[in-house]
Amino acid sequence: MAMVKNSDDDSAGRLTGTQSIERALLLLREIAAHNRSGSRLLDLATRTNLQRPTVHRMLKCLAYEGMVQQDSETHRYFLGPMAYELGLTAAPRFNLREICHPAMTRIADATGDTVFLTQRSGLDAVCIDRHEGTFPIKTFTLEVGMRRPLGVGTGSLAILAALPEEEYRGIIVSNEPRLQEHGLSGTALLSQARKANKLGYAVRETPSLAGVRSIGQVLRNQSGMPFAALSISAISSRMADRRVQELSTMLRNESRLIERQIANGMEIR
Repeated sequence: MAMVKNSDDDSAGRLTGTQSIERALLLLREIAAHNRSGSRLLDLATRTNLQRPTVHRMLKCLAYEGMVQQDSETHRYFLGPMAYELGLTAAPRFNLREICHPAMTRIADATGDTVFLTQRSGLDAVCIDRHEGTFPIKTFTLEVGMRRPLGVGTGSLAILAALPEEEYRGIIVSNEPRLQEHGLSGTALLSQARKANKLGYAVRETPSLAGVRSIGQVLRNQSGMPFAALSISAISSRMADRRVQELSTMLRNESRLIERQIANGMEIR
């Protein structure tokens, strides 16, 4: 007589399957975060803390499905055509970039500097768009698709600081082991968050890039919760305190305009 397998008996198999999905998504996020330059197998293994044979096996599966592709000369991995197709399919449901595009263009044209759009994703923040100004010295502090702990980037710091203090303190504690990878301590980030909360915007020297200063302004959804931010980065000589005040006013005005558009029915799904 054949025995019917209880679903609970398959918990180990489900765990293995779930773990594989989590690892595949982790690899895809890492590849996306460095898609401009590509990632070597060794880089991916190091950044994900996975064994090289495991990473190699999963990359082969992802490449077979078109989610990643490997450059034949450099052997670096990039997102594949299927990832692009899925992104195009999903784009109409995630229209924040579309809403913010005119504002980012105006800011980049008016300042000549690079403008970034960052969105919260759990304990992290992801750069989802970037507009370059005309000033010849560019400050590419973020690549589109890059994911980092909340508070690491200046736009990300603006989001973090706009949360209730109890919440942002908890986020900093949770992220503290990862903050060290970006030259930050929990104590330093807590101090920066309190300062940004008091100012109403975030401004600081970029920890990972000497000679660059950035300013960020939070965006709030229909419920008043911070969920994204606009930020401007430039070489420090272009970011004197007087200009920072001017840029903060510009960012605040553009942010309020975006928030009104959202409130008037341009839904962020």
